[in-house]
Amino acid sequence: MFIQCLELFQLVLTLISKKMKIKNIFIALSLVFFSACSEDFLDVLPGDKITSANFPENENDIKFLLNGCYSQLRETSSGSIWEPNLFGFGMWDGATPNTFNWGNTAISKIGAGQLTSAEGGALINRWRTSYGIISRANYLLEAIETVELKPEVKSVLKGEAHFLRGLAYSILVESYGGVPIIIGVLNSEEAKNISRSSKEETWKQAISDYDVAINSLPVNSSEKGRANKGAALGMKMRAYLYQNNYSKVLEVVKEIEALNKYALFPSYDGLFEIQNENNVEVLFDVQYIRGENSQGSMHDQFSGIGTGSFTRGSRYVPTQNLIDAYERIDGTQVSYSNFAVNLNNPYDGWDPRMKSTVVVPGSFFLGFRFPNYLYPGGAYNHPGCRLKQYSSRKYHIETNLPTVGQSDLNYIVIRYADVILAKAEAIIELNGNINEAITLINKIRTGRDDVKLKPIPLGLSQGEARVKLRHERRMEFALEGLYWSDIKRWDIGKDLYPLVVRDEKGGIIETRFPSGYLKHYNLLPIPDSEISLNNKLTQNPGW
Repeated sequence: MFIQCLELFQLVLTLISKKMKIKNIFIALSLVFFSACSEDFLDVLPGDKITSANFPENENDIKFLLNGCYSQLRETSSGSIWEPNLFGFGMWDGATPNTFNWGNTAISKIGAGQLTSAEGGALINRWRTSYGIISRANYLLEAIETVELKPEVKSVLKGEAHFLRGLAYSILVESYGGVPIIIGVLNSEEAKNISRSSKEETWKQAISDYDVAINSLPVNSSEKGRANKGAALGMKMRAYLYQNNYSKVLEVVKEIEALNKYALFPSYDGLFEIQNENNVEVLFDVQYIRGENSQGSMHDQFSGIGTGSFTRGSRYVPTQNLIDAYERIDGTQVSYSNFAVNLNNPYDGWDPRMKSTVVVPGSFFLGFRFPNYLYPGGAYNHPGCRLKQYSSRKYHIETNLPTVGQSDLNYIVIRYADVILAKAEAIIELNGNINEAITLINKIRTGRDDVKLKPIPLGLSQGEARVKLRHERRMEFALEGLYWSDIKRWDIGKDLYPLVVRDEKGGIIETRFPSGYLKHYNLLPIPDSEISLNNKLTQNPGW
């Protein structure tokens, strides 16, 4: 196997020679050494080619392969700006009551109950990107055995590869259920004849990879953006959380706490500002940077707000259902839509996280801190978006606006607030010390300088505490893409749908799951295009 491109080889050598850091080396390269090549080239090694006989040769070569694995985590302009590959910032909230995802996209169809297994976009992107990570990680894990490395260096590099493979399997099993488990390099014929493993086996593989990473990785990464022990523990915790295995969640949380490394960042708003990237709350994030090679994300394009000639996509925007879920600071139970909101100060008295997450009428965009474009009017959603009364703010850059495809704000995959709320949820579901769980929830509600909500009272029942916990997760992680997974694992779709989405005049834009939630939507279908390549892939029930 080799790369038949001198230009790419020269670029590889340039990157390696400059010892560029991971955030700078995240470029959309297609590592074509994963494709098979003529065996004739293995007998006579051409001087202008990279072959399986001369690549990889050293630590830098292995790091280059590893960077190719990391690069798959990024959402860039190399693909569709409307359909994410893996995380999509908050676009997966479009599959929930949180946001309206306008347009004919897979995510909008998931949210409305209109998906088919023939759909492309995010449905197939998530599958193929995950297996792209697995393929690259498998290649690296085989290739690294051919290179002489210091034991401690080899351990860390292998640990990162296992972490990324575990992450890919976690995404696959949480989305599609049991999938084919591949832990070595396959040829095309072998790939066409591999069957699905069970859901339990796939989760087991993900956790096994995380365990290797936990035992191999340092507490502190050598470079920003690389996985470390805390990242691996955090994703292992989430793997157990998504299986509702609460006793295991508590075990892993204890290990995370023992690192004595993570805490809530003092400012909720500051969590999503460039100057605070990689802060004390972040266990793992996806790195972006402005500049050449399209190393930025498309977030400000596919979810941005327009201002004059500055037209952006507003691809997903908050629904009234999400806005009405925010609380008054003093605990008053009233929905935003039924409250006499002061348009001169529309966030006054409401959960401060609302201001950091959504744009409401009477507020400013690009002038969150310095009044600039009043919404709506001076700022507006894309003309094609029928939901115009609200827009998204979280993960937007409101100073020094990026050009299209060059948003350099990192996406946080997992942060310490998730650890706190996972621990609280586990205690509640195991019917442990409910007051301890409430105290943890109150830490989220009162533990930041800019978020001070009325504490939840102690003495609640298990059922009452469960309601509070689920509400808190929804508000804390709104527009971060986690609510879809929560809805499925809690099996609450039946309680949320049918859902009517209305415009600013009260007109009906759409009714989601008009006949009630369809439970088979708890798993996505295996894409038809993948089944056509491998007739041993069986479809999920209901699709």
